[in-house]
Amino acid sequence: MSRAAKLTLGGSSLFALSTIVFVHYSQQAEKNAMHQGVVRDMEQQRIKKERQLDFEIQRALEEQYRKVQNVRDGGEDVDKAR
Repeated sequence: MSRAAKLTLGGSSLFALSTIVFVHYSQQAEKNAMHQGVVRDMEQQRIKKERQLDFEIQRALEEQYRKVQNVRDGGEDVDKAR
């Protein structure tokens, strides 16, 4: 085999191998990025559920306090109430 043929074979083999390696790592990076997006979305959903639960607990406490205490709307003037 001539030197030109060996260089051509070596160059094309190196190019094909480097293309395969590049595509493999590119796919792995994309897969990892997509997985991180899913993890981030799940964390946001968990935080949203916690906040909703806190809000519902606060609403229930407010209802209980309103039953026990005489609560007036803050729109009244303090001097008129006395």
